[in-house]
Amino acid sequence: MTLVSVTRLRLKSWYYLPAFAWYNLLSCWQIVNIDGFGGGKLIGDNGMVFWTVSAWKNQQAMQDYRNSGAHRQVMPMLQKWCNEAATVHWEQADDSLPDMENIYQCMVERGKFTRLLNPSPAHLAGTISQPVSSKAKALPLRPRKNRTLEIPESQA
Repeated sequence: MTLVSVTRLRLKSWYYLPAFAWYNLLSCWQIVNIDGFGGGKLIGDNGMVFWTVSAWKNQQAMQDYRNSGAHRQVMPMLQKWCNEAATVHWEQADDSLPDMENIYQCMVERGKFTRLLNPSPAHLAGTISQPVSSKAKALPLRPRKNRTLEIPESQA
């Protein structure tokens, strides 16, 4: 079984975009290098909405990522930077990444809303606006190959 994790964030102001972009870059570097990450994608939508979709070998691998490094550092800042934030997780038999329609449907049906300092009316109502396009701009994330140097036993 593969765990799929989806996050949807909406920045409340362009003012926060540079810092968000910086931490997003650091978090991307972190995610592709962590054990248990199977693949993912970042999706940008209109209205400063950003989706992250990731596949994991298990819940523990996802939590190890979430609770460490750049991701852990930025999570408290999102309460101030965002006026909408929600997450959803599910397990599936294969390791494929879902399409935008399935992502949206799962978020609407089972998404959990994050506590925010200045939530939007939509966030307070527990509603998620439909993505502008099912073919939204996506940046793929792939796990890096293990770069450890293996020394043949004959040379050890």
